[in-house]
Amino acid sequence: MMKKSTFGAVLAFLFAAAGALTAAALYLYHREKELDEYERLLFSDDYDDFDDEDDEDDEDTTTYEKIPDAPTEE
Repeated sequence: MMKKSTFGAVLAFLFAAAGALTAAALYLYHREKELDEYERLLFSDDYDDFDDEDDEDDEDTTTYEKIPDAPTEE
């Protein structure tokens, strides 16, 4: 026959283990939701307008300025 204190310790351990498993499951569930949202934002089609690789008719309108090799003396 099991002592009452041993039974209480075993019962407390089982509750602690169940609580730890529940906490881990909730953490993983919320983390998965965050990763899904991040992936949805990362691969969404909302920002396709900024993709310039497909636009071959856009010309480079960058203006370059000549920088002197040596500083000018005054």
